[in-house]
Amino acid sequence: MLIIENLTHVYPNGTRALDEVNLTVPKGMFGLLGPNGAGKSTLMRTVATLQAPTSGHVRFDDIDVLKDPETLRRTLGYLPQDFGVYPRVSAYDMLDHMAVLKGVSNAKDRKETVEHLLNQTNLWNVRKKAIAGFSGGMRQRFGIAQALIGDPSLIIVDEPTAGLDPEERNRFLNLLAEIGENVVVILSTHIVEDVSDLCPAMAIICDGRIVGQGAPAALVAGLKGRIWTKTIDKPELDAYRARHQVISTRLFAGRTVIHVVADSDPGDGFKAVQGDLEDVYFSTLSTHRKAA
Repeated sequence: MLIIENLTHVYPNGTRALDEVNLTVPKGMFGLLGPNGAGKSTLMRTVATLQAPTSGHVRFDDIDVLKDPETLRRTLGYLPQDFGVYPRVSAYDMLDHMAVLKGVSNAKDRKETVEHLLNQTNLWNVRKKAIAGFSGGMRQRFGIAQALIGDPSLIIVDEPTAGLDPEERNRFLNLLAEIGENVVVILSTHIVEDVSDLCPAMAIICDGRIVGQGAPAALVAGLKGRIWTKTIDKPELDAYRARHQVISTRLFAGRTVIHVVADSDPGDGFKAVQGDLEDVYFSTLSTHRKAA
């Protein structure tokens, strides 16, 4: 279990990227959802011991992460948002090199590890291919393969499906779901559907603060009877924003579909609609920004 207490990080320019973050992350898939610039990557880098916070505490099982980062690194698998590799090296050779760096010194053990990971991530058939020739999805699966070296018990993946096509996204998410059965996996993303598909527990971060957390199903249930929708012409949008708490808009057939949150019928011809995790996300952000 990962426990984060009162974690704050202020950059030298005064930007408060994390503001008293408190989270408990159990074994399994955990979604950290938030817009770009919300503090997700700062939080992930801090947990991964790549930067020290201004204040706060992080524990993983019996490891004090901030005091003993080396011990945490031995049980950590990390796929950052910007994952760089040597592009002209084959997938097999690169994994073999990374296994050496992670302490798998025995050649037989290393061979078994590399071959198992290439098969697990469905990269065996391209093991001799230079990583420069990989598709985006193949690169992400390679990134997971390197993160799994050493059988980590904490795995962090930061924005892993951004830019993937639907087929590669599904393949990657299925791989994460399989991995997340036995270890702590934190999925940091701004894609609501990824969290909805995979995670039995989640949190929403905005402006460096945790503004919502819980089980996705319970959070959706909490919106029952509170989400309303209407299709309007785009020039009407500002007027509706002035009268209602509009949480999301999207274009459909040349018109604008809006969702508002209200405890009772807001009038104006709105119809009740069953909320989903996207409505939870947008309503939580809207309420936070309204109160800020």
